[in-house]
Amino acid sequence: MRLLARSLTLLVVLAGSAVIAAAPAHAATGTQPVHDYTTAIREQVWVQAPVDSDSDGQPDRVAVRIIRPATSSRVPVIFQPSPYYAGLNDVPNHDDIDRDGSMSQRSIDANRAETITFAGYLDNYFVPRGYAVVFADSLGSGGSTGCPTSGGRNETLGMKAVIDWLNGRAPGFDAAGAPVKAGWTNGRTGMIGVSYNGTLPNAVAATGVRGLETIVPIAAISSWYDYYRSNGGVVAPGGFQGEDTDVLAKAVLTRENPEVCADVTAHLEQAQDRETGDYSAYWAERDYLRDVHKVRASVLLVHGLHDFNVRTGQAGQWWDALSKRHVPRKIWLHQAAHTDPFNIRRAEWLSTLHRWFDQWLYKIDTGIMREPIADVETAPHQWTTSRTWPLRPTSFHFGTGQRQTFTDDTSRTAESLAAAPDTADPNRIAYLTGPLGKETRLSGTPEVTVRASLDGDSPYLTALLVDYGEAERFQRTRTLAELECIGPGVEGDPGCFAKREYVTATTPYEIVTRGWIDVRNRFSPAHTTGIEAGRTYTFRWDLQTTDHVFAAGHRIGLVLISTDRDHTLRYPSGTVVGVSGAGLRIS
Repeated sequence: MRLLARSLTLLVVLAGSAVIAAAPAHAATGTQPVHDYTTAIREQVWVQAPVDSDSDGQPDRVAVRIIRPATSSRVPVIFQPSPYYAGLNDVPNHDDIDRDGSMSQRSIDANRAETITFAGYLDNYFVPRGYAVVFADSLGSGGSTGCPTSGGRNETLGMKAVIDWLNGRAPGFDAAGAPVKAGWTNGRTGMIGVSYNGTLPNAVAATGVRGLETIVPIAAISSWYDYYRSNGGVVAPGGFQGEDTDVLAKAVLTRENPEVCADVTAHLEQAQDRETGDYSAYWAERDYLRDVHKVRASVLLVHGLHDFNVRTGQAGQWWDALSKRHVPRKIWLHQAAHTDPFNIRRAEWLSTLHRWFDQWLYKIDTGIMREPIADVETAPHQWTTSRTWPLRPTSFHFGTGQRQTFTDDTSRTAESLAAAPDTADPNRIAYLTGPLGKETRLSGTPEVTVRASLDGDSPYLTALLVDYGEAERFQRTRTLAELECIGPGVEGDPGCFAKREYVTATTPYEIVTRGWIDVRNRFSPAHTTGIEAGRTYTFRWDLQTTDHVFAAGHRIGLVLISTDRDHTLRYPSGTVVGVSGAGLRIS
């Protein structure tokens, strides 16, 4: 659709001097699509970063693509960074997940391709509404120099440099090497993205850079340790067994002359430590929670409650840390998995995102900050709002005081072990409440406490929180082949998305959340301390953040296993786990 070009009207202050554009007729209602998308200005610059991560003696440079309305008014920026714009290399995952000597190797390319998602509607929707939209290749990918490091400090500083350039604090150059300044922007920037693209906004916000007014991290990482590790254990993101920071870095190493990064990727493989799984300085560099006190930007945090790629604990711990710092924030939790909410609640999402950016980048009072802080899809198409999140704490005590044992069998999945809880199973223990007298909602990050002994090779304990019903129709989403598009698109980015729909499956149970601990890290994820075979210890560990409604008549189950075949390493079967029923609880 062709739109008539008109100027946005705004009074802004930049670098202490007033820059006047005509007055906004839409200040109370928000920005309107008054700019002609087809005449938008498109340009490319290379921004200089304050690092030399490829050690070539030259500062790294970030390739930046800009599309902005043709107007004399200074406009704010919506910035989506990514290491994925140039695609992925085919890189084998580690073949050490089966620690019994067998081989299990898959390629990152085959497994991860469908999870790479872009908010491709940004330019189509927001440029006509008076925003510049900026896309940048993360260091070592696409047209940028430097080396990818899977969340390392250099990647953060590379994307921070783009914010600095937009505010006149970093140099930028055109293709001929001539200096370029961003005189067309008012300096206010919002970062957004899904997955890795949403992780970079978290990282940059944790630097406290001025000019970054807001971030919208969707299905994003807040600590890379918790992406590839859990409580001292080597744990893979769902579906990507054998992947680690070195594999991902090699996959996104799509720059020219990638061989210059050989030493960097070799260091990643050594420093990530797939043997102990301990938290270290390597992981601390990739832990944005450590710098949450520096966050100046507001945060619209979005996550799928069934995301086992970037697990929900990433959102939960980031949200809790932001809450303690009283950062202006709002949370969206939906029932789908690793996806953009554009795919599942399109009209409401665009309305929310539009008002959010108008609020923080145009400083229009859209009322969004007076609305409830949380929007949660508690069941497919059933949304609820609340003024606080999580809700009040809840505890459940399980067990009869009797000691029970089970034997680890690494060939079985968590799903098979969670089935038929009333039937004895030699490879797990299942504890259940009685039928619930009323609907019960649990929200937040559960913690399980267990007294147990282990005798064998596996160091893992896994807890599954399960909803047991009567052949309930638990619903999920699936992707359809049909595409739906917004706007005319730009070169290589048509702004089209595969439609998604909810589908139902009749099943008597649903694993609501799960969590893992390497029992040798019972005191700290940073330190391995051996255990004595057969001796009983108290273990406490967190499960993934959740928000789930258990229907009246359902039972809440706590299923304990050792190896979680789809997530943990697989040591030889046969570890005997003894569990004392006394003191067993989830809070």
